Amino acid sequence: MKKREFIAQDLISKIYQHQFPNNQLPPQRSLADKYEVSRYTIQEALKRLMDMGLIYTIQGDGIYIKENILSNPLIYNSMTENSYKDIVSKTIYLKKVSPSLDIQKTFGLEENDLVWEFQRLRIVKYQITQLETSVLPCCLFPDLTPKDVEGSIQDYVQKKSYIISHYITNYKASIISKNQSELLNCKKGTPAMEITNRGILSDGTIYQYSNILALDYTCTYIIPFNKENYEKRQKSMGY
Repeated sequence: MKKREFIAQDLISKIYQHQFPNNQLPPQRSLADKYEVSRYTIQEALKRLMDMGLIYTIQGDGIYIKENILSNPLIYNSMTENSYKDIVSKTIYLKKVSPSLDIQKTFGLEENDLVWEFQRLRIVKYQITQLETSVLPCCLFPDLTPKDVEGSIQDYVQKKSYIISHYITNYKASIISKNQSELLNCKKGTPAMEITNRGILSDGTIYQYSNILALDYTCTYIIPFNKENYEKRQKSMGY
């Protein structure tokens, strides 16, 4: 693990352990001395925390922890820990298609309803990291364009006055096929994470179904301990 990654994770751990009085991190120079690294390495670690939305800076005052983060679950991965300015999307195709029966059931569509299907590459800091194939109902988004696909889909959805509620995400290990390897610029058989995602609006409508193949993928969860669920599982085991 690189030094900046270790420092970022260690700071996150200490934030959730309430080790920083007044929700303020020590100055960069103090952190550099503590971890025995350069200030540049500290700045890189702090940038990760800022991109995750954990901290903010006040010019001439210091680095502060955002007040609401301790009361919410934190989930970050090798994509979301990067700021949007470091992420570029390249559209491979965008087309209207008749949905399969499974997709039709997923979105609750009528027999003749069409969907948008698009595929895009996700590029982080000039490196291809993900191949995404997504489906959106045409009835919700009649005017989707390649330019929209190359931007943030979440931003596009919100600009249409929809309120995004939550996501249901599934992860499983996979390997890259020959066709996928040509798009991702990697070797056939390279290990990858396959991520299936459903985006859900505030009224319960599913607005997006996506399948993502991610290279060099990492994911970290910080969630509250669910005592009720734990005790229920213990009982089911006969404890």
